[in-house]
Amino acid sequence: MLDPTSKKKLLARLSRVEGQVAALRRMLEGDDYCVDVLLQISAAQGALGKAGNILLESHIRECVHEAFTQGDEGAREEKIDELMEVFTRYGGRGAR
Repeated sequence: MLDPTSKKKLLARLSRVEGQVAALRRMLEGDDYCVDVLLQISAAQGALGKAGNILLESHIRECVHEAFTQGDEGAREEKIDELMEVFTRYGGRGAR
């Protein structure tokens, strides 16, 4: 579960992404210059990457921490497996 501060940050990031995607649509409909559209795509990808980082950090601080402090060996192994899957999928996308 997200703590209120992380949730607020994440929702703000997603609102920003929504605005950027809407701008992309307008740019394409308006036949804007390709480089300008590409820069806007890059900005949206960056905002999504930051949203992912917020969520990942919250998951580690809350869910993973709980499994390691209060869970049994099975719970810890499950969280490790989840993190490895996330890092495998998410890590290669260049999110910062």
